[in-house]
Parts: sequence; C-alpha cells; structure tokens
Amino acid sequence: MKRVRCPKCDNYITFDETKYESGQSLVFQCTECGKQFGIRIGVAKLRDTQRQENKTLNAQLSTLQSDYGSIVVIENVFHFKQELPLQMGDNIIGRYQKGNPINCAFETVDPSVDLNHCTLTVGRDKQGKLRYTLSDNNSNTGTFVDNVEIGQRERRVIDDGTLFTIGATSIILRCADAEKPGGS
Repeated sequence: MKRVRCPKCDNYITFDETKYESGQSLVFQCTECGKQFGIRIGVAKLRDTQRQENKTLNAQLSTLQSDYGSIVVIENVFHFKQELPLQMGDNIIGRYQKGNPINCAFETVDPSVDLNHCTLTVGRDKQGKLRYTLSDNNSNTGTFVDNVEIGQRERRVIDDGTLFTIGATSIILRCADAEKPGGS
C-alpha cells in the first residue's frame, strides 16, 4: 500500500500500487477538502528522488549551523532522519500539520507524537553558556529522558548528546557550544 498527500490540506490517501503499472497516471480526489490531483506511478524514480531531496535538505541544514544548536529526529521505522535548528527561547517540538504554528515541527507518521508535544527552552546560565531545558506539554504519551518520564510541570536540564523520546520517536540534542571532535 502507498500513501499520497493532498497538496491542499495535507490529508493522506492510501491506495494499492500493485494494481497499476510503472508510468501510469492516477487521479485522486481528497476526501477531506475535495481537491483533485494527479500522480504518476514510478516507484524507483520516486524513491530515488526522495532520497536525493533528503540528502540535499540535510546538506543545507548542516551548513546553516544554528547558533543555538539543533535536534536530530530519528523516527525509528516510520520515516527518515531530520535535523531541525533551535532558536533562543522556547522551541515547541511536535508533529507537522499544515497550519500548526509550532517552530520545531517534523514530518512523521507516528500517531503517538502530539502536534504540540514538548518544549525545549534555550537560555543562558550565569556564566553565559547555553542551557537546554526540556518539559512536556501535557502530551498523551509523555516525554522521556533516559527512559524516565518527565512529570507534569517538571523541567529537566539536558546536555549535548542527550537522547529523549516522544511517542515512538527518538531525538538527540546537538548543542551549539559543545566541543567538536578533534578540537582542543
């Protein structure tokens, strides 16, 4: 089974690709918004194109090098690796949905990730070093650091390389001021 996303409302439509031949054009009508759109079947081309787009996107993100660090989203069996830059202040992390106003949204098919799952706050300590604080936003499945759930209204300070889990998705913190390999 394959899924296509409506270009208007981002709703997924599932279909059986084995019933069609490579190169065949299909027309879909979205059940949510009624938009009609077409696709062309070509599994190998589509996968190669997506793989190339992912490489290009990851290369662009790695050259951006946020001044405040980044998070690396590893979605286990659901999707691909994504890297999102962080900003000073609150970085609200959650599932991407068209119109969702959060600033650290990532694409996922993991149903256990909320739209507004947790917040990673970037600030400075008394010495002026960056400090990263993680809190759960009353999510349905919780936020875990080292397999320990963050309680309601709890704020946990985390460091470079910390692995935290939301739903079935693992995320690694990459601090901006962490010592680079090979450095002094």
